[in-house]
Amino acid sequence: MSQIIDRRLNPKHRGQVNRQRFLKRYRKQIKAAVNGAIKGRSVTDTNGGEIITIDPSDTVEHQFHTGNGGVKQRVLPGNDRFKAGDQIERPSGSKGQGGSGEGSASNEGEGDDLFQFELSRDEFLQFMFEDLELPNLVKRHIDGVDTYKPVRAGFTNEGIPGRLNIVRSLKSAMMRRIAMSAPYKRELARLKAEYDTKQHTDEVTEQRIKGLEKKIAAIPFIDDFDLKYNLVLNEPSPTSQAVMFCLMDVSGSMTESTKEMAKRYYMLLYLFLQRNYEKIDVVFIRHHTTAKEVNEQDFFYSRETGGTIVSSALKLMSDIIDDRYSPDEWNIYGAQASDGDNWNEDSLTCVKLLRERILPNCQHFSYIEITARDHQALWQEYSGLAEEYPHYFAMEHIITPADIYPTFRKMFKANQEIV
Repeated sequence: MSQIIDRRLNPKHRGQVNRQRFLKRYRKQIKAAVNGAIKGRSVTDTNGGEIITIDPSDTVEHQFHTGNGGVKQRVLPGNDRFKAGDQIERPSGSKGQGGSGEGSASNEGEGDDLFQFELSRDEFLQFMFEDLELPNLVKRHIDGVDTYKPVRAGFTNEGIPGRLNIVRSLKSAMMRRIAMSAPYKRELARLKAEYDTKQHTDEVTEQRIKGLEKKIAAIPFIDDFDLKYNLVLNEPSPTSQAVMFCLMDVSGSMTESTKEMAKRYYMLLYLFLQRNYEKIDVVFIRHHTTAKEVNEQDFFYSRETGGTIVSSALKLMSDIIDDRYSPDEWNIYGAQASDGDNWNEDSLTCVKLLRERILPNCQHFSYIEITARDHQALWQEYSGLAEEYPHYFAMEHIITPADIYPTFRKMFKANQEIV
């Protein structure tokens, strides 16, 4: 009897396949739990995983069994007190007095009837961002590419056993055998024809026939020369170059709570960009009456006060695009956060800058207004741009931190029209 012994080493994460199968099976419940967790936690906490609870009714396996209908007689093991027709006394403490267990009720601890497990950070982010993507990411360039993908490029005579092409090797062996044996077979056919026409035995011809047959039989079925391996080359893989401009108002009209919501929105956006695009630049621009480019630390944590001139940030963004990010080579995205306050005459300047200098070079520009008050002049002026450029310009209103994630999903949802 043949036996097959699998000597392959167990992989490091041998339970990963079962875990992925489990996540796929309860995808709906996990997705709902992740969405609930996002609303109740800070965006800066997305670096960790999450404890997911699944209702036990969703984990019940379907089973086939015999129904309880009909008349049945049962003999229970260990019964030495009762027989058919006996009345069984009611257990003590059953008349609304609770069970017979010891101890009292407690407001601590947890039961065993809920199924809980922990999502890792990568799994949590996967469910969080699975249906989100930056729209209109269409330009691709190979300049400065540092990623490659394996591509089949014919066959080679040398390679590793795992890339051996059996069909190609057998064809090569067959062609070699035909080519090497062809002269012998022609000579053998001629000698046999002469031998058959002679009336007497020719020992010389017989020896020559046997010698040719041995030579034909000695040709190897397969030789090292016949082995052909799949040739795989690393071909440069086109990557998308994108730059995201983050603009935030830090003037005196921006309260600490408003700034905190803006910071959370940008943290979510920055984490999303890092996860989805390997080659992307992020430019942080803060502004009050003047604008300046800062690093990530200063963008989120430094404090400044003053008036509000939004056009200063848009001008700086346009200058940086002209200086460092050519629209022919980069996908340019902009995101602006403000409470809506702006010098009235400056709002018209902002619209002019966006229409003439920024939107023609951008794939997408988003504006979020963080305020519980009525919309200000900046929102009113931007509304015309949203109607004029529906595929390039988007604007949303945020009041509470719970609005950040739904707004983010709405502004960067997948399957937007590509222009």
